[in-house]
Amino acid sequence: MNIGDRVRVKQAVMVYTHPEYRNQAKDVQGFEGEIEHIISDYKGRPVSPDLPYRVKFTPRFKAHFKLEELEAL
Repeated sequence: MNIGDRVRVKQAVMVYTHPEYRNQAKDVQGFEGEIEHIISDYKGRPVSPDLPYRVKFTPRFKAHFKLEELEAL
């Protein structure tokens, strides 16, 4: 998957950062968005993050995911 690809969350993932459900658990399974950033380095140094894919669903809602949690559209 690359930056700009449309994706769907295929597994049940609970987030607490959804702007409409702040501090409440929200399952984002089935949400569709666009890969905005893939984290692979920090200040020029390679890193191995646990959740490397940042997906933008709306202008105010972004979340990080593993590759196994996403499917391409």
